[in-house]
Amino acid sequence: MNIKELHVVALSGGKDSTAMALRLAEIEPRDYVYVCTPTGRELPEMFDHWKNLGVLLGKPIIPVVGGSLFSLIREQGCIPNFRQRFCTRILKIEPYAAWLYKKTKEYEHIFSYVGLRHDEEEREGGDYADIPGIEMKFPMRDWGWEISDVIGYLAKRNVTIPSRTDCDVCFFQRLSEWHRLWKDHSTEWAEGEAIEKEMGHTFRTPGRDSWPVSMEELRLRFETGDVPTRSINRELKALQCRVCRI
Repeated sequence: MNIKELHVVALSGGKDSTAMALRLAEIEPRDYVYVCTPTGRELPEMFDHWKNLGVLLGKPIIPVVGGSLFSLIREQGCIPNFRQRFCTRILKIEPYAAWLYKKTKEYEHIFSYVGLRHDEEEREGGDYADIPGIEMKFPMRDWGWEISDVIGYLAKRNVTIPSRTDCDVCFFQRLSEWHRLWKDHSTEWAEGEAIEKEMGHTFRTPGRDSWPVSMEELRLRFETGDVPTRSINRELKALQCRVCRI
C-alpha cells in the first residue's frame, strides 16, 4: 500500500531557500509544492523574484497569507520591534503551520524542506515537526553546503537575489536600507510614515544610534543630503527572524 506523501518547499525568497529549491529540483526531482508567506510589505522586486523563481522551478509559488503587516499592527496596537517580533510569528510561522496541519487531512506523511546550511548548525527550522505527520528536512545540511556553496551555485544558475527579501519597513534593517527605501520607494516610505503617526510608535528603536528615530525625521535628515556611510546595527541584524531571510 502506497503512503500518500506531500513534499513542500518553504521559500522566503532569500539566497538559501532559493538555492535549496533549485538544487532539489535538479538532483531529487519530485512533484514539489512551493510556498511562501508574504506579509504584503515586500518590495516589488521581491514579488518579481518569486514569479521568476516559479518559472525556473516549473510551477508557481503558492502564497500562504496570514494577513497583512499594517492590519496586524493596528490589531496589536503597536509596531513590532526586536523585543516583540509578533509579525513573524503571526504572519509567517503560524499561517504555515496551519497550512501544513490542513494538509495532514489529505496526506499521510508530509516532508517540509527548509533552507538551513551546514555552517549554521545553531539555527532551528521552526516547530512544524510538532505537527503529527510532518517531517522536517534540511537538504543543504545533508549536502554539506556552506555560504560559499550557496553563492557559487546561484552564480552558476545566474540567479540574483533581491537586496531586500524582508518587509520594506522591517525594524531590523540597516540605516543604508532605510536610505535606499526613501530614495527608491517614495510610496512605500510615505505609507510607513503614516502608520508610525497613526500608532504613535516607530519602527526604529530609540537610542540605537545618533540618527532620528521616526521615519518622518529620518526623511528630513536624508533630504539634507546626509547619507549613512556604515552599518551601525550589526548586532540587531544578527538577531533577525530566520524565517524572514533564509
